[in-house]
Amino acid sequence: MSVLDLDALVSEAHASNDYDALLKMVPYARLIGIECLRLGDEMVFRLPKNQDNIGNPTLPAIHGGVIAGFMEHAAMLHLLMFMGAPHLPKIIDFSIDYLRAGHYRDTFAACQVWRQGRRVANVAVTAWQTNQAEPIATARCHFKVNEP
Repeated sequence: MSVLDLDALVSEAHASNDYDALLKMVPYARLIGIECLRLGDEMVFRLPKNQDNIGNPTLPAIHGGVIAGFMEHAAMLHLLMFMGAPHLPKIIDFSIDYLRAGHYRDTFAACQVWRQGRRVANVAVTAWQTNQAEPIATARCHFKVNEP
């Protein structure tokens, strides 16, 4: 996909408040069911509860890898949607801190870009379930954002 096509897709998604076309570009985002919710100037990503995402059936709790993948993809999509990245950003480094169990319910994530240069962007991600003040995980991501 060319830069102009990607820019048009992002602009159309913002205008219609429908981000499904962008999510369809990322196979793993489709697999785990990531959704985007625009709340004013903020973007909140949602991982709906899904039986296939359970890692511990005893609690039941979401698999830690699914939580990490959800947070990584939320950061990548946030950069694509708001930072004018010319293509899908490529992950360089990802570090996650699990704070609480991710129970079998909807999970949400919000991103904050700490720094975006010409080549690299740093993004912080917080994931929560019932209360944003009680995160289940936090992550730090570094992405390559210049031309591939």
